[in-house]
Amino acid sequence: MYVYQSIAQSLFDHGQGTMFGLMGDANLFMVDHYVREGGGTFVPVAYEGSAVLMALAYGRVAGRVGVATVTHGPALTNCVTALTEGARGHVPMVLLAGDTPVSNPHNLQNIDQRETVKVTGAGFEQMRSPETASYDVAHAFYRAQVEKRPIVLNMPADFMWQEVEHVSHVFPAFNAPAYVPAGDDLDEAVGMIASAKRPIILAGIGAKDSVPQIIELADRLEAPLATTLKAKGMFSGHPYNIDIFGTLSTPAAYEAIDKADCVVAFGTSLHQFTTDKGALMKGKRVVQINDTVTEVSKNYHPHAALVADAGLTAKNIIWWLDEAEIPGSGFTAELDMEVLTAHPKGNPEKAKPGYVNFEYALDRLEEALPKDRFLTTDGGRFMTEVWCRLSVPDAESFIATTNFGSIGLGLQVAIGAGFAIPGRSVILFTGDGGFMMGGINEFNTAVRMKQDLIVIVANDSAYGAEHIQFLDRKMDPGLSMFDWPSFADVATALGGQGVQVNSAEDLETAIQAIATRDGPLLIELRLDPNDVPRMRL
Repeated sequence: MYVYQSIAQSLFDHGQGTMFGLMGDANLFMVDHYVREGGGTFVPVAYEGSAVLMALAYGRVAGRVGVATVTHGPALTNCVTALTEGARGHVPMVLLAGDTPVSNPHNLQNIDQRETVKVTGAGFEQMRSPETASYDVAHAFYRAQVEKRPIVLNMPADFMWQEVEHVSHVFPAFNAPAYVPAGDDLDEAVGMIASAKRPIILAGIGAKDSVPQIIELADRLEAPLATTLKAKGMFSGHPYNIDIFGTLSTPAAYEAIDKADCVVAFGTSLHQFTTDKGALMKGKRVVQINDTVTEVSKNYHPHAALVADAGLTAKNIIWWLDEAEIPGSGFTAELDMEVLTAHPKGNPEKAKPGYVNFEYALDRLEEALPKDRFLTTDGGRFMTEVWCRLSVPDAESFIATTNFGSIGLGLQVAIGAGFAIPGRSVILFTGDGGFMMGGINEFNTAVRMKQDLIVIVANDSAYGAEHIQFLDRKMDPGLSMFDWPSFADVATALGGQGVQVNSAEDLETAIQAIATRDGPLLIELRLDPNDVPRMRL
């Protein structure tokens, strides 16, 4: 077969039935074979970076390596932000990137693709020859799994029509599983936990496979449970779940955390927002359990650390507590959980004419949106209020596109997640700036692919973070403000359904549209730029 056919077949050898991408002269024949001969699902995007973001989300939610493809030169440079987001989020995926023909160094689109990829933190894998094509594809998948980051496979365009004998290569991703440690570190950690009077259990997304064991430890210690932002929803339904730990905690929960004397952290690198730049850890013993040694002490130096499996370590700590007959702490008996988890209710009367109160809108949408939702958010000043007020059923049902601090990534992530969870509704909250940057060019992709998607645009007609900085310095914010088109009308023009919300009454109309939707729905919340809650960071 030809090389382009061998590459497509290699994807099927790895069980890859879905690929996101945009075709060009270096990858179009591979995509054609993947779809027409292999029966694969190809999701055509409008912008190359979108393919990477969709593949990242699809892979993370589906629990596998996501796959995307683009052509060369400007197609790859358009992926730089997305690749950086994936690399910083430690998400494995493979990007099949074409490269200009080796024989044509003066091609207009020729760049040093290795150096372009290098700056993103993603890995680079060169397809060495036509004969090694399937091997190089397999090695890219292997590296993505063990390195936990995107790997770009560079495919010279002049290889594609070379004839080769296809050899199936699939390399198992060997890993060294972490176990329960022994010795002085374990003794010290257990001693700190056993002597705690007010312990708190904190879990990050790295502990997502150990939820039952962590809950068992919390119940044994009579300790409340909390999560990092990325693990939001991990302990949904538990009576002593105080939700997000750190700057996103309610004032009452922050006070309760401040009174704690020990934090037992599983699967988190203890980011500065989680610790409030270390303020929440003062006066406490901090025990960190993580199966990745580079994540230990990455952001905060704990008093004791165990490089170990979260679930096995939680069970082991329980065994030692039982062996020593250590009683429960009684901390949970001191807590009023209703007070600890309550955010101030939004007031619909607070909004000026022509606008809706954001907190009130979020409270109503929390009630009205499908309960079995998948939630994702774009970047913007609106996002922290969404994180605090919107619930999710579990940690696997939430992604915040915050690894690189960029706006304009949310809709692409929402679409990718939707392909991994057919039959469930995906909810995206985005700002007006983020939607104009990265949402408007892919909303029609969601329409074409018949996604069950609800997009809520927080439209304050401004770049919010910049707007507030101007106001804080008593400067004219005019340069941060924009007279956008009606996003509701744009959504309708792009083949979906749009509803504009200028009042509490309009919000009820939008909620009715949620119940009757038959395709992608966009709800545009018109917000007063001077009355949007500040970010809780």
